Amino acid sequence: MAESTRVLIAADKFKGSLTAVQVAEHVRAGLRRAVPRPAVTVLPVADGGDGTVDAAVAAGFERREARVTGPVGDPVTAAYALGGDGTAVVEMAEASGLRRLPHGVLAPLTATTYGTGELVRAALDAGARTIVLGVGGSATTDGGAGMLAALGARFLAADGRTPGPGGGALAALDRADLSGLDARLARTRIVLASDVDNPLTGPRGAAAVYGPQKGASPADVMALDAALAHYARVLDGAERAGAPGAGAAGGIGYGALAGLDAEFRPGIEVMLEVLGFEAALKGAGLVITGEGSLDEQTLHGKAPVGVAAAARAHGVRVVAVCGRLALSPQALADAGIDRAYALTELEPDAARCMAEAGPLLERLAGFVARDYLA
Repeated sequence: MAESTRVLIAADKFKGSLTAVQVAEHVRAGLRRAVPRPAVTVLPVADGGDGTVDAAVAAGFERREARVTGPVGDPVTAAYALGGDGTAVVEMAEASGLRRLPHGVLAPLTATTYGTGELVRAALDAGARTIVLGVGGSATTDGGAGMLAALGARFLAADGRTPGPGGGALAALDRADLSGLDARLARTRIVLASDVDNPLTGPRGAAAVYGPQKGASPADVMALDAALAHYARVLDGAERAGAPGAGAAGGIGYGALAGLDAEFRPGIEVMLEVLGFEAALKGAGLVITGEGSLDEQTLHGKAPVGVAAAARAHGVRVVAVCGRLALSPQALADAGIDRAYALTELEPDAARCMAEAGPLLERLAGFVARDYLA
C-alpha cells in the first residue's frame, strides 16, 4: 500500500489500560511517527459494554449526565449520549456496573438495575425517540426488575409489599403490574445492544454463567437461577426467557425484551450504525481495529470481529492491535483479520504491558505502518 492510503482506526478499549479514544490516539501517534502526514480517520468503537457512551460522544453525540441510584442504593452520576436525530445511547454499566460498587464490594443477591431505569427515563426527558440500551459489565442479576420499577412497573409479594432490591428477592414475587410504565416508552424504539445471546436461566443463563463474576457462590447461583425463573413466569409466563439476549447483563436483557418490547441486536452491529462506520469507511484502504485481548471470546460478537466483517464487506483490509493475542493466524483469517500485533510481542510481562500500554501501542502502530503503508 502507498503512504497516501487512508487509514480508519476503529478499535475498542484495552480494558484496564486504555479507553477506546486513547487507543485511537496512540495508534494515530505511532502512524504519524512512521509515515509523514498519514491520512487517518479515527472512530473509537464499543459493543454495548463499558465505554459505549464515550464512543458515542467521540462520534459527535452530546454527553448528558443524570444523578441516579447505584447498584447498592448509593447515588451516582451516570452519563448517557444524545444524538441530534433523537437517538440516545444508554450504557447500563454507567448506572449499574461493577465499577459503581462502593469499594468494589460485590452484592450478587441485592444489586439492582434501578439506576439504569432512571437513566432511560432521563433520556426520555431529553426527547429521545430511539434508545440504544448497551448492556455489559453489570453488577446485577435482577432480570431488569429494578429498571422496570424505575420506569413505573410495580412488583408485589403475596403480602402486598414490594420485594427488596436484587435478584434474590424475586423469589418472593407474587404479581407484576406493568400498566404504570412510562407512557412515552410505547412511542420509543428500544434496541437491546449486547455481545451475548444467552437465555435468562439454565446452564447458559445469567446466574450460571455470569453470577460468579459478580460474587455469587454456588448456592447463590442456584438461588438466583430459581428466582429468575419464577420472575419470568410471573412477568410474561416465561415467554421471552429463552430469547437470545435475555440473559445479558444479569438478565436485564430479559427485562428489556419482556417489559419494554425491545428488539435484540448484536451490540457491535448496532453501535457501528449509530457511530456512522460506513461513512467513516469511505475511501479507506486499511482498517485498524482491536481490543485488550484477542481470544476465543472475541470471535463471539466482540467489536474487532464486527468491525472486520463490516470492513471486509466493502473490500477493505483489516489488521488488529491488542494487548494479548490468543488466536491462531487461521482463526484471525476466518474472522476477516489479516494480522494482529500484540503488546506482549514487545513486553512479555503482562503488568508492564498494562502500565505502559500507550507507548507500546505507538511502537506497534509503527510496525503496522511499515508492513501496510510503506
